[in-house]
Amino acid sequence: QLQLVESGGGLVQPGGSLRLSCAASGFTLHYYAIGWFRQAPGKEREGVSCITISGGSTNYADSVKGRFTISRDNAKNTVYLQMNSLKPEDTAVYYCAAGNLLTLRVASYNYWGQGTQVTVSS
Repeated sequence: QLQLVESGGGLVQPGGSLRLSCAASGFTLHYYAIGWFRQAPGKEREGVSCITISGGSTNYADSVKGRFTISRDNAKNTVYLQMNSLKPEDTAVYYCAAGNLLTLRVASYNYWGQGTQVTVSS
């Protein structure tokens, strides 16, 4: 069974940092481009960042550029999202997904995790 599992979410104060992890079971992540997405209550799911199979190319939503960094360790079958200078508007459930293209389009991804909650609040 193909599964993606996110971890690393939690409650953090504004200006703080978190590192999310996306691990795969049942398949090998390094055959896929990986995207991070988020969904806040009452809002549509939106793309945050994505990375190619090799890790050589990345893309970010304008709202997180300069604050978030995506990376991957194919030997560990894991992709990371380092989130710094967090803001209350970053509060959402964060999902990772596997696909074939470097894109922030939700519809382009085939496999999804269950998500991890990130709450930024004082």
